[in-house]
Amino acid sequence: MNSPRLLTVRPAPGEFAWTFGGVPPVAHIAPGTALAVYTEDAFAGRIRSVTDRVSKVGIPLLNPQTGPFYIEGAEPGDTLAVHLLSIDPARDWGVSSTIPLFGALTSSPTTATLQSPLPERTWIWELDRARRTCRFRAQDRDLVIDLPMDPMHGTVGVAPANGEVRSALVPDAHGGNMDTPEMRAGVTCFLGVNVPGALLSLGDGHARQGEGEACGVAVETAMHTTVLIDLLKGVRTPWPRLESDTYIMTAGSARPLEDAFRIAQLDLVHWLGRDYGLSHMDAYQLITQALESPLANLCDTNYTAVAKMRKAWLPPATPHRGLHQQLRETGRRLL
Repeated sequence: MNSPRLLTVRPAPGEFAWTFGGVPPVAHIAPGTALAVYTEDAFAGRIRSVTDRVSKVGIPLLNPQTGPFYIEGAEPGDTLAVHLLSIDPARDWGVSSTIPLFGALTSSPTTATLQSPLPERTWIWELDRARRTCRFRAQDRDLVIDLPMDPMHGTVGVAPANGEVRSALVPDAHGGNMDTPEMRAGVTCFLGVNVPGALLSLGDGHARQGEGEACGVAVETAMHTTVLIDLLKGVRTPWPRLESDTYIMTAGSARPLEDAFRIAQLDLVHWLGRDYGLSHMDAYQLITQALESPLANLCDTNYTAVAKMRKAWLPPATPHRGLHQQLRETGRRLL
């Protein structure tokens, strides 16, 4: 990947995808391509003031996706590598909201109670792109707090297996709406290919988000994002895996939450066996004592849990054939 081709994509308002699977590709690209894409926020840019309400603006769908992209040569049983080179807000503001019957600390359609829904509110966060801060303004008292900007993509995924079409709100084995803050610049996401061409899409940019995304809505904003795409032939990846310079990570999505936790932990045990040579029992013992287990989301149709293992505490190895490091070095030359 000495000189990757750069493809720039900015969808028109009617050109976003709203599902994983069931959508024709917007472009065919070869492994080794760099994609510079514009992604719209989760509300398609239609929530712009504190008086706007999701329930009133008539948004039929959430999480518009840029894509899908057909990756030439990708076949079921392969692994797609998506290296997040840069993620930068495209606006000076982001939006968050409470939505009735949605979120971790309220009644919901699947956690039904006699409680009244929480009130619907909208917060506009000021984004200082030069200082890399996100400004919170309280609504019930005179209070302003600046938090560090930490841009990420809530949604990165491929078409599901078995001909399924999944809403862009759903995280599962195909990736999708995992909502993990770990999906930031410098990280490589590895996704198992389920259909010819993989059909990669991404969106749902967050200027920042706390672990768990408690109210169900992060600091949502449009993004300018550059990713590097590559392919591992003949390497299966059953659940999304992430690699940074310092961690390897797995993401499991399911309900109840303990099943999401188990999926992520078990997949990490398998990964330590395949690429690091640990037996299942040794890996099980090691992660029990050394693992970090952040929650990604506790509000989506499936919950997502992450298992993080420090590379410094593992034996020497080249996970995923060293592709993260290769993509990292290529990305440094592009910046």
